[in-house]
Amino acid sequence: MMRTVFFTSSPAFLFRRVARPAARSARFASTEAAQKKAQEALGTAQKQAERLFETAKKNLGPLGERAGALLGLELSVAYRQPLFYNAAVAREVLKQVYIAENLAPPRSLSTVLDAYRTILARAKDPAYWRQALANGEVTRLAIYGVEAYGIFKIGEIIGRRNLVGYSLH
Repeated sequence: MMRTVFFTSSPAFLFRRVARPAARSARFASTEAAQKKAQEALGTAQKQAERLFETAKKNLGPLGERAGALLGLELSVAYRQPLFYNAAVAREVLKQVYIAENLAPPRSLSTVLDAYRTILARAKDPAYWRQALANGEVTRLAIYGVEAYGIFKIGEIIGRRNLVGYSLH
C-alpha cells in the first residue's frame, strides 16, 4: 500500500510548522524561569536562615551555639545548601498544586454549614452505613477518623506545650 503525501500551504499547516518550534522554546524558557526562580528562592531562604541563626546565637548565648551545633548549623554550606534548596523546591511545588487543583478556603459560611449538615445526615442514616459496609468505604472513613484524631492530639500537645500532661508549676 502506497501512501501519498500532499504538501500544502494552507494557513493551518504553516501555523503548525511555525508554532511548534516556538512552543518548544517557550517550554524550555518556562523551565529555565522556574529554575531561576527556585535559585532566587534558595538564596533568599539561605540569607534569612543565616540571619535567624545568628540572631538566635546572640540571644541564646552558649545555649544557642550548642543547639546550633546539635542541629548541624555549624557544618559547612555543603550540608545546608541542599536542605534549603529542597525546602524552596517543595514550597514551589506546593504552590503549583494549590493553583492547579483550585484549592481555596470556602467563600461563604453556608458552604461550610452545608458540608457539616451532609456529614451529620450521613452519620445518622443507617442505610448509608450499610452501603458503606457493602462498598468497603468504611476503611476509608476509618482512616479519615484516625487522621482527624491525630491532628486533634497534635493540637493538644502544641496547646499544652508539653508532650504528656500539663505543667503544674
